[in-house]
Amino acid sequence: MTDIQAIILGIIQGLTEFLPVSSSGHLVIGQHLFGLAEPELLFDVAVHIGTLLAVCLYFRIEIAAIFIAVCRWPFDRRSKNPGPVPMTPEARMGFLILAGSIPTAVIGLLLRDKAELLFSSVFLVGFMLIGTGGWMWFTRRLKPSRSTDRFSWGKALLIGTIQGVAVIPGISRSGATIAAGLYLGLNRDTAARYSFLLSIPAIAGAALISLRDFSAAGTASMDVVLIGATVASLVGYGALSFLVYIVKKGNLYLFAPYCWAVGLLCIALAR
Repeated sequence: MTDIQAIILGIIQGLTEFLPVSSSGHLVIGQHLFGLAEPELLFDVAVHIGTLLAVCLYFRIEIAAIFIAVCRWPFDRRSKNPGPVPMTPEARMGFLILAGSIPTAVIGLLLRDKAELLFSSVFLVGFMLIGTGGWMWFTRRLKPSRSTDRFSWGKALLIGTIQGVAVIPGISRSGATIAAGLYLGLNRDTAARYSFLLSIPAIAGAALISLRDFSAAGTASMDVVLIGATVASLVGYGALSFLVYIVKKGNLYLFAPYCWAVGLLCIALAR
């Protein structure tokens, strides 16, 4: 893999990890166009860590508040105040993220052995991109919800399940989970924030699991790996900021035509 290829793949990862067009799907396409028989494991992990750093930096204040609230919650429950101690919004969000991460982890582990097969099919990527586009397109019919108290544990589990299924290349993790939140009645800000905060343990867990196979990391040089990770982090931060703005405006569906176009292109290339 050359430096130029690393920069291009880093840009693809940074843009598509957060923009609802499927990062894994576009990496499969990029590897197909570059003639890479299989993904370089170390490079793939590095660019995902780059985007993980981007989302942690973007939500750094909220992440710190959630961490502090969750750590304090057991001690608040033991306070001398009579009656149950209400959970703060930050602590509740932390436990909702934990709940949503459970089905994601289960599904991810179940599909792990199928990863090679899934990532080798450009046709599958195309089919799933078309489905992702349709899933987002119908959000345009939804009326904006202003409620902040509709987020139940069941909804967190359902969104986490959808995130787990999004391990299939061509299904956009952000598009699928944000749209799911909107369909479930969450307001736009909550749907977007939960989607991206939920991605943190998912991306981190996937990277750790992949590193267990470090001996098969591939032949990518460390310079190439660092270039890809840096580019993915910088581009990812900008893409994340842009998508949050788009979702708050209620325009998530605008990404659907792009998914359809790329999906049809993939199907054509697969023949």
